Amino acid sequence: MSDDSNPAAIGILVMDARIERIPGDVGNPATFPFPVHLRSVAGATLKRLIHERDRSLLKPFVEAGWALVGQGVRALTTTCGFMILFQEDLAREFPVPVFTSSLLQLPFIQATLRPQDRIGIITADASNLAPEHLRKAGGDTDRLTVVGLENQPKFREAIFEGTGRMDVQGVESEVVEQSERMLAADPRIATILFECANLPPYAAAVQAAVKLPVYDFCTMLHHVHAALARTPF
Repeated sequence: MSDDSNPAAIGILVMDARIERIPGDVGNPATFPFPVHLRSVAGATLKRLIHERDRSLLKPFVEAGWALVGQGVRALTTTCGFMILFQEDLAREFPVPVFTSSLLQLPFIQATLRPQDRIGIITADASNLAPEHLRKAGGDTDRLTVVGLENQPKFREAIFEGTGRMDVQGVESEVVEQSERMLAADPRIATILFECANLPPYAAAVQAAVKLPVYDFCTMLHHVHAALARTPF
């Protein structure tokens, strides 16, 4: 929901992408039981961020971030986990906490597991999620298994092809199937983390299928908001 008067609102910097943002997607305000402000970042396409790693994107994100800070948001996030590339720059820029990517949860998750356990990452594009992204998030690359959705037809149509169409059941099936394949190939995986901000709608289905903890952008933002809006016991 949105509430301009609530001082604990979180600002969401939205990628410039034609995506149907269903409930659960970070770009849909109905996803959250607390106030959020959304601001699109013109020209911030998935191609420029994921494929080109275009450093010139920093400027429009800074400008949009300051606009949200001017509205009184108490923290900033984005709608793409690949924004981890800009985490240090944006955190340095703003007077509020910045959480660019769900991958920032990696050190916390790692600390909760046995040394032999691994984290399975489901990403929008495994071919472009490089060790650099994971290291910037504080991840131990030796303990991570990465599986992508870039070649799944329903997901690709919904997220990368700019159709604005979403076959929700079809995408859910692809995410669940990829998660199950990942676990079958690497049974040491003890937890799953979704990199992609479009994937939280499918977290419950994945958890029901694989019986493991599932982290994503929403688990991160609920944690952040809980710290921003404490209430008396």
